[in-house]
Amino acid sequence: MPMVSVVMSVYNGGKYLNNAIDSILEQSYSDFEFIIINDGSTDSSWDVIQEYANKDSRIVPITQENIGLTKSLNIGIQISKGKYIARQDADDASKLDRFERQLPWLEKHGYDLCCSRTWLASKNRVSPRLLYYLPKRWMLQYHNPYIHGTYLIRKSFLEMIGGYDERFYYAQDYKLIIDLHKKRAKVRYLKEPLYITNSPAASVTLKHRDKQIEMEKKIRCLAKE
Repeated sequence: MPMVSVVMSVYNGGKYLNNAIDSILEQSYSDFEFIIINDGSTDSSWDVIQEYANKDSRIVPITQENIGLTKSLNIGIQISKGKYIARQDADDASKLDRFERQLPWLEKHGYDLCCSRTWLASKNRVSPRLLYYLPKRWMLQYHNPYIHGTYLIRKSFLEMIGGYDERFYYAQDYKLIIDLHKKRAKVRYLKEPLYITNSPAASVTLKHRDKQIEMEKKIRCLAKE
């Protein structure tokens, strides 16, 4: 049984997919399975996934009709075998010592979630800057200060809150972190950037920003109830 299950959903992964997969397979910590879900891609994403799966037995390839990121992540969690769930987005990359740096905070120090700052490739700098030092619970009243792709989370805690809320096609990471805080999850936010965000123009965050903002407002209203 692997210690970590990496869950990545892919929809038309494009030019970043190889980089994302390589960044996981080349991790300095190797006790993991890599669940890659092809969520109805119309490009060559599934061919790329199969090619990698034929070379590395840690990859668990799944293909399906397009159902969206939220439901796909829940499927990945349901079939996962690891004690911890790691997120990875198909258009980003993890630093090669990411799991090695994150895992001790959960295994040895009892945290439920470990995440980190990121390196913004498009801007050639670490993000966020001053926002890193502000209280995260306070910031959650206005926006999500955590980067979803950096999450390494205790699977039992995810199961306790029922995984991702499937009412939210967008902003599912915002709803998740609020649910985790409500259940008093212990969160460790590392100052060092362990993740590289590419943020291409086709990413969900940029392409559907208006809908995401609308759902974020709904999430804040639900949090106050």
